[in-house]
Formats: sequence, C-alpha cells, structure tokens
Amino acid sequence: MSPRRSGSRERMVLSAVESLREYGASATSIDRVLAHSGAPRGSVYHHFPGGRAQLIEEAVALAGDFIAGLIDAALQTDDPVQAIDGVFALWRDRLVRSDFRTGCPVVAVAVETNDDAPQLARSAATVFARWQQALAVLFLRHGLTEERSRRLAAFVIAALEGAVIMCRAEQSTAPLEAAATEIHDLLVHALRNRPDPGQAPSS
Repeated sequence: MSPRRSGSRERMVLSAVESLREYGASATSIDRVLAHSGAPRGSVYHHFPGGRAQLIEEAVALAGDFIAGLIDAALQTDDPVQAIDGVFALWRDRLVRSDFRTGCPVVAVAVETNDDAPQLARSAATVFARWQQALAVLFLRHGLTEERSRRLAAFVIAALEGAVIMCRAEQSTAPLEAAATEIHDLLVHALRNRPDPGQAPSS
C-alpha cells in the first residue's frame, strides 16, 4: 500500500512536476521544489527517504497518471478520433497558456542522462509503455488489429511528444497542429478501412 500523502508531501510532488515541465530534470532540485511548494525543509527526507531521485520518480508517476487518466476516459467514448483530437487540443492550450514554457515532465526525465539515478529513465519508460498500452486497447476496441493498434499507439505518442518539443523551440503551435491534423486523418482512414470482423486477418 502506498503511504498516505500529507499536505506538504503532495505539494512537493506537484511542485516537482511543474519544475520538470518548465526547467527539466537537471534543474529540478530539492531547493527549487521547496521554494515552489513552501514545504518545510525538514520534511524532505521524512517524506522522501530516497531524496531527490525518489521525489522526481514520484513526480514522473503522477504526471503519467494524469495522461493515463485521459486515455482511460477515452476508452469510454464511441469516437476514438475525437478523443485523440482532445489530447492534442489539451496540449495546445497548455503550451499557449504557459507561453511555450511547459513541456512533458516524462520527456524531461527521459532525455537527460541520470547516471546517478538510472531508475528515473526506467520510470519514464514505464510511463510511455503504459500510455501506449492504453491507446492500443482503445484502438483494438474499435476494430483495429492488435499489431496495427500497437503501432498506431506508439506513433501517436511519438508524434505528440515530438511536436510539443518542436513547439517549445519554435514558440509556435504549428508543429502540434500539423501533427494533430495528420494523426486525425490517419486514424480516420485506419478506422474506415478496419478489417471485417468476419474475415481472417491478412498476413
């Protein structure tokens, strides 16, 4: 069972998520998190005996839970294309509102070398795998083959994350809008041409 979160503990994890989004993993220090969260310094090793690495690992898991929740909600929809459009729209809004300062905290951890805490890269990989699996289930439920569902899930995540990085660099939503349009058209085509359930899948 996971430990019960106190107010200061939850604030610290949320602050770590915000720091990862805006500044990256290397700049997400205990001091920065404490300054943002207002948590007392003495609470750090009480709540996070593993120190900074544990704090970042929990922040990655929390950020992963948020996106996974969006995908889980999409599992209930009759229109997977609209659901994926919504995820891209959410990111567009987040980028604009943050003046292109906000990125994905999971990517922030994945792209930086963490020789002193290799578990962080593993945590990021676990989150990406969880998102891909959830999307694959969504596509599978709407009639795509298992193999196509897995490929499309990986492609959607890669396109979304890559577009967010490009948007931050270019200070423009154009890369995200281009990716969203192409993904939309690709999914419409894939679902329109999905295999007839009465036919054996082609090799």
